[in-house]
Amino acid sequence: MTPLTIHLNDEAATLDLGARLAASLKPGLYIALRGDLGTGKTTLVRGLLRALGHHGAVKSPSYSLVEPYALPGFEFNHFDLYRFRDDSEWHDSGFGDYFGPDSVCAVEWPEKASALLPDADIDIALTVEADGRGARIVANTAAGQRCITQWGTGGDAR
Repeated sequence: MTPLTIHLNDEAATLDLGARLAASLKPGLYIALRGDLGTGKTTLVRGLLRALGHHGAVKSPSYSLVEPYALPGFEFNHFDLYRFRDDSEWHDSGFGDYFGPDSVCAVEWPEKASALLPDADIDIALTVEADGRGARIVANTAAGQRCITQWGTGGDAR
């Protein structure tokens, strides 16, 4: 499917991208978030969760590896696998059970557990640019494509 590239001028634009994505989320989706440290992956999730009605703090679950959020209609699971080192940790913690038809999962650093994760419905790669950030969004499944089509490009698409 054709990638969508969006320029994000600042943190507010990244939060807005998360909010626009939130409007079309359906239970069962898995979103892979890629990018170096400081590219805005957690900021994107923060925008998404705030748009879904979460009013508390949204921090990167880099030590706990996952932070679940009970939202109206579904569970949202935010993974940060930056410190993930051992496949047995995945199995022992039951992380695979978080992925299913009644939840949405967003995973930062999915490449750290690629053999354990299902195929992502939506892949978002964030990069640092001279004048902000870039987001490259790819739908890998029909469900991911429906989600992206529903919220449209908006913003500064290239």
